Amino acid sequence: MDKIKNWYHKLKEISQEHVLKYYDDLQEKERKLLLDQISHIDFDLLRQCIALLKKKSGTGHYIPGTLEPMNVIELPKTKAEKQEYKKAYDLGEKLISEGKVGTILVAGGQGTRLGFDGPKGTFPVGPITNRSLFQYHTEKILARERKLNAAIPYYIMTSELNYLQTKQFFEQHDYFKKNKDSFVFFSQGMLPSLSANGKMYLSDKNKINVAPDGHGGLMRALFVNKLIDDMQKRGIEYLYYFQVDSPLANVCDPAFVGYHVLKNADMSAKTVYKRGPYESLGNIGKVDGKNVVIEYSELSRKEMEERNPDGRLRFGQGSIGIHVFSVNFFRRLRDEKQYLPYHIAHKKIPYIDDSGHLVRPAEPNGYKFEQFIFDAFPFAKKIMVLETDRQNDFSPIKNKDGFDSPHTARQDLSNVFAKWLEQAGFNVNRDDNGNPFENIEISPLYAMNGKEFVNRKPEHNVNKDGYLFE
Repeated sequence: MDKIKNWYHKLKEISQEHVLKYYDDLQEKERKLLLDQISHIDFDLLRQCIALLKKKSGTGHYIPGTLEPMNVIELPKTKAEKQEYKKAYDLGEKLISEGKVGTILVAGGQGTRLGFDGPKGTFPVGPITNRSLFQYHTEKILARERKLNAAIPYYIMTSELNYLQTKQFFEQHDYFKKNKDSFVFFSQGMLPSLSANGKMYLSDKNKINVAPDGHGGLMRALFVNKLIDDMQKRGIEYLYYFQVDSPLANVCDPAFVGYHVLKNADMSAKTVYKRGPYESLGNIGKVDGKNVVIEYSELSRKEMEERNPDGRLRFGQGSIGIHVFSVNFFRRLRDEKQYLPYHIAHKKIPYIDDSGHLVRPAEPNGYKFEQFIFDAFPFAKKIMVLETDRQNDFSPIKNKDGFDSPHTARQDLSNVFAKWLEQAGFNVNRDDNGNPFENIEISPLYAMNGKEFVNRKPEHNVNKDGYLFE
């Protein structure tokens, strides 16, 4: 009884004692779960979120100062640029082969927006085999290991929502043949969702509504789980960061790693040239000399449409959530106790009302708090930005239908593989839009690029489902 009184008083200090409203109605097991959840709440951080909510203007983030685009290493065109690219590629391969490069996959979300029940990484996307996103990413890393005779540690950030499901998925699939000792599963933080007046919501009578703290929660999770020390023990000097939703992601791209080191960067980012001025990708730039990522919604229409003398958009490079970090950069931020800011998102949050019933609001009724990994940019002393080929590196699955959906990702995969087939002498039938009629799928373990595919001297391998090379 003393324990519940202590928690009641602690909650009352920040006007949150209402989360114990149904405590007397709960079974002993339910009470234990609720108190355990309360005990894991960072009350100082909760106070920060409440204060941030009170200050919010509701009009988005205002960018003061002079906005400028950042220098970008564009896709190589000249002989000198191609030589520099090869130099970076060779250096990247050397670093990977020496075990100095690890990978971090951010995979804390569920497939809810896709109408899919399970971790997003388990979503089936292979045009023929229904390979999951997790399988694509893991096989790409494994293929790189085999080619370079390397060991690449694989850190996977999950969340409370999918940690066990994710681990079980990899166990059930025997880690897709990659050494299981190279995997490190860990969870990002969870933050309570708040009402407009700063009250925590209950999602059940014995459960506070919480949500993952965003991909920027990576930094805090690395520090809390002492993973910087783990990386030091493994000899890792550079981290290749990518998000789970793009099956085209060129994981552990040696050129990207090499450029990062050649430019002596703390943090590097990949970009793609936008489809048009209004594509909803963030822009990497400088505000009064500070490195930032500007959300597309924060650009004025004039800035969106502004062009350079060569006709290219002045703010045409869109950030795609693929980065390389120096481990020393994270170590410095840890030692200096630097943390990323929180952003507020207005969301529809189910909650238990005063009569004890679950309400599913039709309109946004509360707020979630997230950190974004690109907010680490201002802390970096030097940044390198590399343009990549969208067709070979970026096709995210964000929507159930339309652009950036499972359909477009599968189509983009088939289009990439169709080019490889044609380079190897295959005749690919295409429709009026240039898309192949047949489904095409090539395992990363068979070939990582068109050159490797041609060198395999593949034989015609078409069946009723399309072309499949495993």
